[in-house]
Amino acid sequence: QVQLVESGGGWMQAGGSLRLSCTASPRTVAYTMAWFRQAPEKEREFVAAISRIGGSILYADSVKGRCTMSRDNAKNTAYLQMMSLKPEDTAVYYCAAKYGPRALEARQYDYWGQGTHVTVSS
Repeated sequence: QVQLVESGGGWMQAGGSLRLSCTASPRTVAYTMAWFRQAPEKEREFVAAISRIGGSILYADSVKGRCTMSRDNAKNTAYLQMMSLKPEDTAVYYCAAKYGPRALEARQYDYWGQGTHVTVSS
């Protein structure tokens, strides 16, 4: 069983930046890691996913160019650096993990964190 704990959310002004962290236990080196987000009254949507070693990353079109996902397997932690924040980035951000290759659909992930709230004001 993998436990994921997100941190780094909060209230931001548009144009700002933030870094979300996802710390896992036990070790996550065997897992693909991803970030999803869910805005009020909307479905959970894919944000980014990173391969086990970190050499390959997928981004949603909505964040491409503004987000950088990375991981530090020695710290069992994945990160999501977001820049040029927009009000439409307001959502609960979830960390997820799975065996096997990266995937875009939430149902393909086996483990989830509780989420961290991000609010971006204009």
